[in-house]
Amino acid sequence: MRRLDNIDLRLLRVFVVLVDANGFSDAQITLNLSQSTLSTHLAELEKRVGAKLCLRGRHKFRLTNVGQATYDAARKLFSDIDDFQSRISAVSRGITGRLKIGAPEGVFTSRHLGVQKLIARLMKPDSDIFVDLVLGTPSELEQRLADGDRDIVIGPLTQKLDGIIYQPFYQEPHYLYCGKGHPLFNRRDTAITQEVIDSTRFSVRAYRQFDDLFRVGHPRAAASIMQMEAQLMMILSGNFIGFLPDHYADRWVKDGMMRAIKPRTYTFRSPHNIAFRKSDADRPVIQAFLECLPKNSPQ
Repeated sequence: MRRLDNIDLRLLRVFVVLVDANGFSDAQITLNLSQSTLSTHLAELEKRVGAKLCLRGRHKFRLTNVGQATYDAARKLFSDIDDFQSRISAVSRGITGRLKIGAPEGVFTSRHLGVQKLIARLMKPDSDIFVDLVLGTPSELEQRLADGDRDIVIGPLTQKLDGIIYQPFYQEPHYLYCGKGHPLFNRRDTAITQEVIDSTRFSVRAYRQFDDLFRVGHPRAAASIMQMEAQLMMILSGNFIGFLPDHYADRWVKDGMMRAIKPRTYTFRSPHNIAFRKSDADRPVIQAFLECLPKNSPQ
């Protein structure tokens, strides 16, 4: 078979109309071409394909096996071309559609993780996107994504579910904090031993309880939370120590209401990912969101 070039698109379209019309008579009307011109186009296409495409008699029109395969492939080709054109048109005219986003609460104070910055980049003047934003724990968000309730989620996602693409985004620094009024608040770091830490009430994230205990080497939790705001309340009570993202604690540290405990020792970085379903990877609204991500996200 010879290599097809661009002019064959026109010949293929004529052939598809001819098959859909089940013969020359109706195709002539649809294409506004004479029978002789149709015959010339068909003969040229058969020459390029290198095989006979149809059997045509006085009262009968029938495809050969090669003709049927050519027809099926042409329909698929034109469908792909239409999809290509719609995607390009969507970009040039502005993206439309509904985008269901999920994010962990407590990230709005981060200049790297604050979803508001991504939304600001996404909502261009010529776009017509309806944004549906919900906040939740990482496990909740991941499950809602798998269930189809969210289109794209951001957070410290760890389940790595099948059918989901996980794209690394940002490593969020966390430190161990205590609030004003806590016995450790005015104690020098050099005087804070592991024994002292072990005797202090420790508030952990319920969805990462054992991770938190392991990082501090603490024997047991005295409280658990599901939201960062709840952790903030526990620490500001002056009764508990616990981990918080540095950007979330920064305001309270500057106001003298909170301090980091041995920041060189008790710290970790929480890897945040952008996640979306593989089946949605080519959706224009998903691609538009991904294009809003910083080109060089800090790690």
